[in-house]
Amino acid sequence: MIHTFAAGESPDSNPILNTSVFAVFVAITLFVVYRASSGRSSRSDYYAASGSFTGRQNGIALSGDFLSAASFLGIAGAIAINGYDGFLYSIGFLVAWLLDLLLVAELLRNTGRFTMGDVLSFRMKQRPVRAAAATSTLVISLFYMLAQMAGAGALIALLLNVHGKFGQAVVIAVVGLVMIFYVLVGGMKGTTWVQIIKAGILILSVVLMTVFLFGKFGFSLSNLLSQASYHSPLGEKLLQPGAAYGKSGTTKLDFVSLAVALVLGTAGLPHVLMRFYTVPNSHEARRSVVWATACVFVFYLCTLVIGFGATALVGTAEIKAAPGGENSAAPLLALHIGGTVLLGIVSAVAFATILAVVAGLTITASASFAHDVYANVFKHGHAEPADEVRVARRTALAIGVLSIFGGILANGQNVAFLVALAFAVAASANLSTLLYTMFWKRFNTTGTLWGMYGGLISSVVLVIFSPVVSGSSTAIIKGVDFHWFPLTNPGLVSIPFSFVCGFVGTLVGGRKGDPAKYAEMEVRALTGIGS
Repeated sequence: MIHTFAAGESPDSNPILNTSVFAVFVAITLFVVYRASSGRSSRSDYYAASGSFTGRQNGIALSGDFLSAASFLGIAGAIAINGYDGFLYSIGFLVAWLLDLLLVAELLRNTGRFTMGDVLSFRMKQRPVRAAAATSTLVISLFYMLAQMAGAGALIALLLNVHGKFGQAVVIAVVGLVMIFYVLVGGMKGTTWVQIIKAGILILSVVLMTVFLFGKFGFSLSNLLSQASYHSPLGEKLLQPGAAYGKSGTTKLDFVSLAVALVLGTAGLPHVLMRFYTVPNSHEARRSVVWATACVFVFYLCTLVIGFGATALVGTAEIKAAPGGENSAAPLLALHIGGTVLLGIVSAVAFATILAVVAGLTITASASFAHDVYANVFKHGHAEPADEVRVARRTALAIGVLSIFGGILANGQNVAFLVALAFAVAASANLSTLLYTMFWKRFNTTGTLWGMYGGLISSVVLVIFSPVVSGSSTAIIKGVDFHWFPLTNPGLVSIPFSFVCGFVGTLVGGRKGDPAKYAEMEVRALTGIGS
């Protein structure tokens, strides 16, 4: 029976079933993490799983690391509400992988060892550049974690009938603690296996939902789209550009800014970049990106059908009224087509998505702090490997606690939207310096620091003083208005600004980069000799 919900009312979900399905997944993955953990505490094993994964395995794990709650919940909801404009998220995320394949994966694998800081500091002054790389990694990881934990809060409200803020906070804390366990016990190897399992389950689930939806509409995409437009207040405009980003000049610029951030952001995400070190060589790094792109392509094609299917079968009004708002589109669709059992499975998949992505972010941030800051800034490169790993584990614990508190604060925000902000910060802080480091001979330490800090500070400041934080009906802080930046995504301004900062900083810095080091880096990046 199809049932519509008044605002704040829960769907006909079965909290016991939903919790049980999720508990089964957690039990299986905890066992896998425990078996995968070798008990060793070497840096290579904890940070990069000793480079023991094949390109195919790492590619599937990469897709598992990348396909976050924003992809599964936020994009499906954005398509269900905004139609064509919502699908732009999928297009941007997918195109971004071509940039990774062509410009980043192989060169990064050959020139680094554990973190992005290894690459950026290769021919620069070690301490200031590594400190900047670690700062950037920590900020981006925390931004990204906010989105995942906000997704957890939305799911909790919808699936477990927990509507009180305190109850949702408790369950967010439980999700965070499980994630911390993954990282502390399994390191990169255990986290990678969790991501492989999660990617397989997620892609299988969305493919089966897509096939079922097509069957329901006579395997006709036009039937599905016509029904979606009929049940949407936008009507035929649901299938046309402009529903979300065509209302004014500002929203059109917002669209351009969003597109730039999505396409360029992946190449600057620290948790994606770090995965290239878990394979033995650059050939396998390239294979990783090819496999990841294939998995992401299949997934995002399915989100198109799931998003419009949610509009056709659930309806825009019901999605907006349900707990979780836009983020509830995919779970509500599962409830309508498969009842509480399918809702339980989809909820488990969504929780698994959140756990796997946050685990990847946590290990990346902790590795960057321990390897770049503790070992190379504080200890001048002479830290004991066992001490470095111990610091990484403690950092992971601290970051996990921060992500829990951040998730509680961000609860209720659209997760695809929050991830787009993380992408903008990643592209602003990291992309310019990575490209300059690998392709510009004259680039120097001053240019690196100006590019990283200029991009990072500008993007964060613009977000703080944008309609995202204050001055709009969907702002994080209600009832106040201190925004002066008109766009909701800073990428259009902050990304070019970081390139300009890197260029000007290099000219101002005077001293050119070490030509011998650049020659060594170039040979190493292009051939793999010495990697």
